Amino acid sequence: MLRRPRGPSPDINVTPLVDVVLVLLIIFMVVTPQMEAGAMVDLPAVRNPDPQHKSMKPITVSITANGELWLEKDKLADETALIALLNTLHTAEPGRKLTLKGDRTARYDAVRRIFKLTQEVGFPGISLQVGDVKDDAKGGGR
Repeated sequence: MLRRPRGPSPDINVTPLVDVVLVLLIIFMVVTPQMEAGAMVDLPAVRNPDPQHKSMKPITVSITANGELWLEKDKLADETALIALLNTLHTAEPGRKLTLKGDRTARYDAVRRIFKLTQEVGFPGISLQVGDVKDDAKGGGR
């Protein structure tokens, strides 16, 4: 008895789907860190951070480890340029808040000076951004 060849198999080939999903995963893993506002800084950590309020996106000012100033994604030459831009932004949107990101290794006096200057501009709220505490292998933290 001769068997006839069967037609196409109804099985679904998922290999192309897995390939596409893995490529998208890699793309998102590379792009997501670049979407953060401001310069890349190593934030100091706290154990119990305040809950975030997402009513209006705050203006982000960053101070890097070597003292560079950034307003959102733009590097600034000095404090006077920062204050001039902040005055313009505050005049346009007086209710907008400001977030100050200081690198963990940045000099405290530099962070404090920028904090004071931004307060003098008149923002209704200035927040210091921090990260979560990462406990070391011994179970302790800082």
